[in-house]
Amino acid sequence: MSATMFLLIVACALVTWLPRILPFVFVRSITLPTVVMRWLSYIPICILSALVLSNLFHNNGRFVTLHWDLFFAFIPTVIVALWTKSLSITVMVGIIAMACVRYFATAF
Repeated sequence: MSATMFLLIVACALVTWLPRILPFVFVRSITLPTVVMRWLSYIPICILSALVLSNLFHNNGRFVTLHWDLFFAFIPTVIVALWTKSLSITVMVGIIAMACVRYFATAF
């Protein structure tokens, strides 16, 4: 591996790592107001919802359609998430549900 390639990989790692770590370093030393902390608590939910909904729906140019295979895996996953409130169980059910949907979609 050439030195240029190595430096490129190190630079890419820094560019990826720094924006994720620097906010924690700066916020660790200060106390944020309660309003800001409450607002920040909603961010993971917003990001997860955006990721899920952007994959659940498909824009085919003229209409927005539903990915039915993803929808059939989404329903049991959401039910288990609301019922158990456990991330690990929810992820396992989501993986199993998606595997079943893909298996039965190719089987028929």
